[in-house]
Amino acid sequence: MALLKGKGAMTGVNLIAKVYKNSVTKNGKAVYADVQVDARDPRGPSQANLHLKSERVKGNDDKPRFDNGAPYSTSQMEEIVKAAGPNTEPILDKDGKEVGTLYGFKGNVIPTTRHTGLVVNTKSVGPSDFKVDGKTLNNQFASMRAARTAAKEAQAQAAAAPEQATEAEQATEVRVDEPAVG
Repeated sequence: MALLKGKGAMTGVNLIAKVYKNSVTKNGKAVYADVQVDARDPRGPSQANLHLKSERVKGNDDKPRFDNGAPYSTSQMEEIVKAAGPNTEPILDKDGKEVGTLYGFKGNVIPTTRHTGLVVNTKSVGPSDFKVDGKTLNNQFASMRAARTAAKEAQAQAAAAPEQATEAEQATEVRVDEPAVG
């Protein structure tokens, strides 16, 4: 789940929303959208998980999966669609069939009251600073992968740093001169 900390970190965030055609609730009153911080936003590159909501769940096959969809009312979704305007891209399955739409927009995010994660304050949405295209989702995955790799490398360096300090301290201790007798 994206971590946005510090003053102003949750305002004016460039976002993308993945909305699948089958994500509308049975009663038609809500839509589940996977909203993510756009990797091109200044807050994006350091995030190992760009999703505003990311909850570990058990799938039908008992394998762990992540649920990234947060419910938005149809009127809230209409605000996101309106803010994105023409800044959309179809989401295609492996056969090239359109299964959803990717929307690029900008807005403020707030902590959710009922679930874990963050949600978009749809009263604050507007056009994104970035254009979504066929490469946007691949860029999202690449950015998260790069952030995870960088975090692992930093963790490995931090683990190695105390060992190096200990070796330096031992070397310093060995250099103590013996007092001269005489």
